[in-house]
Amino acid sequence: MRAKRVRALGLAALLVAWSLVAPRLPSRWHPIPHAVVGAALVAITRAPVGFRHPGSGLRFGLGAAVPVVLGVASASALPRVRQEMADRDLPDGAWQWLLLGIPLGTVWSEEAAFRGALGTVAANAFGTTGGRIVQAAAFGLSHIADARSTGEPIVPTVLVTGLAGWVFGWLYERSGSLIAPMLAHLAINETGAVAALAVQNTRARAISL
Repeated sequence: MRAKRVRALGLAALLVAWSLVAPRLPSRWHPIPHAVVGAALVAITRAPVGFRHPGSGLRFGLGAAVPVVLGVASASALPRVRQEMADRDLPDGAWQWLLLGIPLGTVWSEEAAFRGALGTVAANAFGTTGGRIVQAAAFGLSHIADARSTGEPIVPTVLVTGLAGWVFGWLYERSGSLIAPMLAHLAINETGAVAALAVQNTRARAISL
């Protein structure tokens, strides 16, 4: 049991360390190393992905994704939210970001690594609840670099993303498939990205007139 716990905590530490190294990679290769690392960890840990029987994953994932999309769409109408979206620093190459960066470099890689690999290893070592705490904590800590690069407060960022990791872990456990947390995660990131792009493009057109 002790060896399993050391292995789980070691994997959690490695994922947090990777989150500090990855931003230094050339941006054009950003999605590829992330996706490869996630896939490799799933293979090494033999974490179940649930792709062969996607029904449960789709049901849970869509059930979580639809409210997210509606919530972001509603929030976009608020002046303060629209201002935050307008001030958001977005990466160059919007289509590459939306079609590759988010789905492959963020959603797949993080769900495979944290919910799939780490979640499976940690659950075997600490039990279902303890394992979810370990992966959620590691997921929150892995966003420290993101918070620093965007100027967001570190502690709230870690807490919010840690809570998201807990929810994603619950979706994975209940559905038995990575599809569920991937859909929820994709809804959060893609909807927010599309909304921010729409707000900034609208304002840019208004200024140019």
